[in-house]
Amino acid sequence: MKITLRIQLSLMMFLQFCVWGAWYGQMSKYMTNQLAASGDQVGRAYAVFSIATIAAPFFIGMLADRFFSAQRVLGVLNLLGAATLFWLIQVKDPGMFIWVMLLYSLTFAPTIALTSSIAMQNMANPEKNFPSVRVFGTIAWIFITNLVGLMNVGDTAGIFQISMISAAAIGVFSFFLPDTPPTAKGPATFSQIIGKDAFVLFKDRSFAIFFLSSIAICIPLSFYYTWANPSLTDSYIAAFPDQDPTTFKIENMMSLGQVAEVVFMLLLPFAFKRYGVKNILIFGLLAWILRFIFFGVGDAGSSAWMLYTAILLHGICYDFFFVTGMIYTDQKAGPRIKSQAQGLITLATYGVGIFIGPILAGWAKDYYTTAGTTNWLGLWMAPAAIAGVVLVLFLLLFRDRKPAEAGA
Repeated sequence: MKITLRIQLSLMMFLQFCVWGAWYGQMSKYMTNQLAASGDQVGRAYAVFSIATIAAPFFIGMLADRFFSAQRVLGVLNLLGAATLFWLIQVKDPGMFIWVMLLYSLTFAPTIALTSSIAMQNMANPEKNFPSVRVFGTIAWIFITNLVGLMNVGDTAGIFQISMISAAAIGVFSFFLPDTPPTAKGPATFSQIIGKDAFVLFKDRSFAIFFLSSIAICIPLSFYYTWANPSLTDSYIAAFPDQDPTTFKIENMMSLGQVAEVVFMLLLPFAFKRYGVKNILIFGLLAWILRFIFFGVGDAGSSAWMLYTAILLHGICYDFFFVTGMIYTDQKAGPRIKSQAQGLITLATYGVGIFIGPILAGWAKDYYTTAGTTNWLGLWMAPAAIAGVVLVLFLLLFRDRKPAEAGA
């Protein structure tokens, strides 16, 4: 891959994940502290992101596959997102906040699949080249969450202001990306608009099992994104009650998960060759179970190492399941439906799974909270149990017939 192309695609990933990382892990604290939102309201705010993810990617993927160059669609969506974030910053009512968040999510959700599709369509060997480009999205998450932590704006509207500026930047930059023209021709039918072209992938049993597992494991993922920050904050306040909470720098601490993500993402090409798709996915599921147990049992005092380990396990959890899933999906899809195929896996992960997950996470938070104090051990055991069930079902049902070809 030419160095100029690599730089362009890497910068695209960096800017896109700056948009996302600035607010996603911090929104629960912002809503709780600034909008006085309940656990259920926080859960619904995260869930509307998934509603948009379910509704938008197939339609946008069809546009990118059939009518418009993908990089132009990406640019327009990010510019619309920047404008919507400006409106979101002004909202102070948690109920209204949820509706505006839905509108914003409709502009952002499709960009997850589009950036992956743009990158892979411009690569001769995605299995080899994609991880080293996608890793810049993780680097961006590290950078932006550390910036949020250093600025002490993790529970303020500053998280959305940073996201707005980043969205405007990639919105303009997208028009200078390599042209990624439509890969299909002819008039579109209603079935194509809803993404029926990509449903052919379900004829492959391995892909169907992977799709269902992706939905299920995103329920525990939602618990992490929604409550890890408040959980860590409470743990440190309990261990150091006389210390100013702003000195704990929880956002900076959580960014270590993305540091680990960088390491394991760079190791993915070697893991594909040595272990194959199935074993990589199993490693990821085992890591999910262990991390939630550590979050529940660990504390900021004598067992702080458990909390740090739980954060660092994010590298295996995310890369060995979700990034692997993107590559696996690209392998299964033909060139005609690559964008819709990425939209399909986005539907499973950031759509259905993370629609159910935040709602359950919100209910769990309210259930395990009494008189303002949350029983974090009880809360974290719920996603650990769910991940355990997914692992058992995956071991019994998933049969990848060509594991050796994953690294070819």
